[in-house]
Amino acid sequence: MSGTIDRAKDRARHEVDRARGRAKELAGRLTGDERREAEGRTDRARADLRRSWRSVRERARGIGDSLRKGRS
Repeated sequence: MSGTIDRAKDRARHEVDRARGRAKELAGRLTGDERREAEGRTDRARADLRRSWRSVRERARGIGDSLRKGRS
């Protein structure tokens, strides 16, 4: 059960980070602050990368589980 909760927390954190990055990007665009806009793009990219990495880990875990079940 704690694994499910941890995954939900990770997913929520990634979505918050992504939304925060989007807000920074928009604020930078509206004020003409190129640095803030770039920070926002970077924050969004980092959140997307973490989400992708989590997906890869989960798939690898699933493959490992499948292989273990096949050997038993």
